[in-house]
Order: sequence, then structure tokens, then C-alpha cells
Amino acid sequence: MPVIVAENISKKYIIDHQRKTGSPSLRDIVTDTMNKWFSGKRNDAGFAEKEEFWALRDVNFSIDQGDRIGIVGHNGAGKSTLLKILSRITEPTTGQIKINGRIASLLEVGTGFHPELTGRENIFLNGAILGMSKSEIRQSFDAIVDFAGVEKFLDTPVKRYSSGMYVRLGFAIAAHLNPEILIVDEVLAVGDTEFQKKCLGKMRDVSESGRTLLFVSHNLTAIQALCNKSFYFEKGRLIDQGETTHIITNYLSKVSHKMLEKHWDNIENAPGNDQVRIKSFRLIPDYQDDLRHIDVRTPVSFEFEFWNLIEDANLNLSMHLYTFTGECIFNVGTQSESFAKGLVSGKCELPGNFLNDGSYVVSMMIVKDTSTVLYNMEEALVFDIEDYRENVTWYGKWPGYIRPQLNFSIRQIEHAVND
Repeated sequence: MPVIVAENISKKYIIDHQRKTGSPSLRDIVTDTMNKWFSGKRNDAGFAEKEEFWALRDVNFSIDQGDRIGIVGHNGAGKSTLLKILSRITEPTTGQIKINGRIASLLEVGTGFHPELTGRENIFLNGAILGMSKSEIRQSFDAIVDFAGVEKFLDTPVKRYSSGMYVRLGFAIAAHLNPEILIVDEVLAVGDTEFQKKCLGKMRDVSESGRTLLFVSHNLTAIQALCNKSFYFEKGRLIDQGETTHIITNYLSKVSHKMLEKHWDNIENAPGNDQVRIKSFRLIPDYQDDLRHIDVRTPVSFEFEFWNLIEDANLNLSMHLYTFTGECIFNVGTQSESFAKGLVSGKCELPGNFLNDGSYVVSMMIVKDTSTVLYNMEEALVFDIEDYRENVTWYGKWPGYIRPQLNFSIRQIEHAVND
């Protein structure tokens, strides 16, 4: 039975632009005239004032009771706007939402809190908003306080809480007051790692109890672990919906792209600062069997060059390798050495039969005195590793991020003894 049905949901916002004052320059007049011809969004004076922005366009879906829905997409894709509409924080411009069940949501730090009230009072306030009686709230009260870890500050106004305390208490309230539908946005990223684990475990408990979960996150691993279905949004439109593995694979195939080399010949235009400038960063595969793609057997090397603009600087390189979903696989660094002004190079070799198939991202830091980051070249290279197997009849997804060949043997140590 559907607990949420969205029919042709669209949401429009009006963006106000400050009107120019004073005498326009010739360039302003020419630019504005061209814009006027092609946009039709001008006032009588020819200067932009308002612009329509559609955060969602013609979104349709149905969610059954017990579904665990992950929502993926780039920033600005419309994910958070959808959750605000579902939470009744804002109304859609067109279309309608039908909801059958009590909703608890955690969309922003401090959602639903009154800053002047204490933590204790806000627990009862949120429970009342959800339509719960005092006795029902009291039944969950101790579990909420224990989960949030705010017992010492329970009678302190929440305006004095840190952002982490806000999130812990907000999530504890939303998850423990027995909503039929739980909505959680990326706000969990504010908490520490241990708290995030507790939250993911609690959301798993909620979903396994037959309640409905909607979860927005850039952590695709968490979505894959928690959600049986997912929605993929792009520029306000629902591009695809279905089984989570299919949606994530589709999403990654659209956003993934190979970027094996970056190079700058001119030091003035190179990224960096007055201490270092990047000349090049490239991945060089040692292709196997005359192939032209990287598979799990392929050794690769990372070559990095930069201009050092500091005399007698103690420098080292620090390279991070990430999965495409954001988990850091390793961080490796060079020894720190003294360098004169000029061109400096570094090289890191990665053996074959080490990484599993998948998409990977490389970042490189230039570090001074083993502690001060002079420049961080984030998400500099992107590459894909294809699967390869031989002498194996199983073709399911090989688990894990690494896939090393280790000395692992099996042997007969005793034959059966005849009676």
C-alpha cells in the first residue's frame, strides 16, 4: 500500500537580482541589450530584476510502506527541496503530495527546535508536533536522552548547544518517537564518525521494523547498505528510479569520467600560489596484453611535477586515493627533503592485482615541514579499473576495494583411513 504518492510535483522560486543604478557603461548597454533580445526577463529600464528557477519539474513517484528510499544526485538537483515538500515545510508550485502516515524529519541542524526551550522541553514539543501523547513521549524519553548523549545539558536552552549536540538530539527525537515515515537529509555529516555509525544503525532498525525511510546522502555506500530502492535526480527532474544497485550504477556511469592527465606549460596560469605552482599530474598505465584499458592486473604509476618557489624548503608529497563514493583507501607520503627553487617531480608506483574494479579519484598535497599544506590538488585525476578473471566460474561482484594476490594456499594433510 502506498504511503507517499507524488503527482506532477514542481517547485518554482523567484530569484531577485539587484537593479543596477547610475549611468551604465557601453559594455553594460551592449550586454543588456543582447540579454533583452534573447531572454525577455527585463524591466522597462532594461535591467534584470527577477528570474524564475524551477527546483523541481514534473516529479512523479509512489512509495510503499516499508520502502527504504535513497535519493542521489548532484548539489542543486532538487533533493532537499523534495524533502521539504514531503515534510510540509514548503508547498509545491504545482501538483500534489498524498501522505498516509506520521512523518518525522531531520533536514537541517536544529530543525523543529525552539532555541529558548531546554532539551527536555524540545523533546516534548517535537513529540506533540508529531501528534504523540505525553505518556507516549515519556516511554521513549530515556532512550532519546541516552542516544543523544546530552543528559548533562538536558535542562539547558538548546540555543547554547553546539551543532553536534543539535544534530544528536534532533536525530534521536526523530528516530525514537515512532514515526511511520522517517526523512533524513545529509545533515548527519555534521556529527562525528561514531555518531554517524549509531545513526546508520538506528535507521537500519527503523527500516527493518517496517517503517518507511527516505535518506539523502552523498555517501553512496551508506545508501547501498540501507536502501532497497533509490531515486536519481538531475536538474530538478527525477531521471531514474528503481532498485538501489541499478540506480547507483546508472548515476556513477553518468558522472564518472576518465581524467588521466593535467598539464600546464605556463607557470603564470598554473594552479597554486606564491609558494608552489603545479606543472603536471598524470597517470601512466602499464597496459596488459596490448589492451588500452586499465583492469585489475594493470600496474600504474602517478607522476607529479611542480614548481617550487621557495628557497631551501623542506617539502614532501602526500597522495590520497579515494573510491568514487568518497571513502579514502589509503594516504601515502614521500620523505621530506630540502629543495631549492625550481622544478620538482615525484612518482608513486601502484602494482597490478591490488585494487578492485571500480572508479577511483586521486588527490595530491604539497607539504612543508611535514605539517603545513602548501597546496592541495583535490580530485586531480579520475580513472576506472575494469574487472578481469581467469580460472574462475563465479562472476558476481567481487567484494571490497582492494583485491590483492596473496600467498594463500590449500593442501591435503591427511588421507582417509580405511576401517
